[in-house]
Amino acid sequence: MPALDDFLPHYQFSERHQRRVSTDAGQLRAALAALPQWRDPLVERLIALREAPARLAASLGARRQLPAQPFGLHSFTMLHQDDGGLVYGLAGCFWQADYGLRTLADAAGFARCSDVPRLVLGWQIKPLPDGGSLLQTETRVHCPDRASYLRFLPYWCLIRPVSGLIRRRMLGIVARIAQQQVAG
Repeated sequence: MPALDDFLPHYQFSERHQRRVSTDAGQLRAALAALPQWRDPLVERLIALREAPARLAASLGARRQLPAQPFGLHSFTMLHQDDGGLVYGLAGCFWQADYGLRTLADAAGFARCSDVPRLVLGWQIKPLPDGGSLLQTETRVHCPDRASYLRFLPYWCLIRPVSGLIRRRMLGIVARIAQQQVAG
């Protein structure tokens, strides 16, 4: 994805998913705009399971705590948006119980945050000759050094199947929202 290359051209971990949708690119762009408000009970349960040990530790007096709101798309920073798609970014020590997230104000802040792993989540819309569209999502992670790579690797092995499931569910909901706009 070209926009992803602007933000994270080098990476050690990635996954891609795509879905053909029978709506045009404009309808998909509108559906993508609704994505930050998306709620999925299964995804919420999976995130709650991931956060359960940290929430238990916090209730027992541990100093590091998770944010009051569970992890979600709101945790990401919008890095880029155009007619062809959008890119979100995240930086931190994702394997930590509290995700070790860094606060990023914008794309420039993402670029400056080079001492911890960085993640980009991109969405690309490709118009098809038949009037439909191909909606693609790609996640990339770059670890800046061997130590963070070795810490992230087992975490990636555990969360990648769940991450893939979440991305496929997101593709499905974006397609449904776009198709409802056509029907509605």
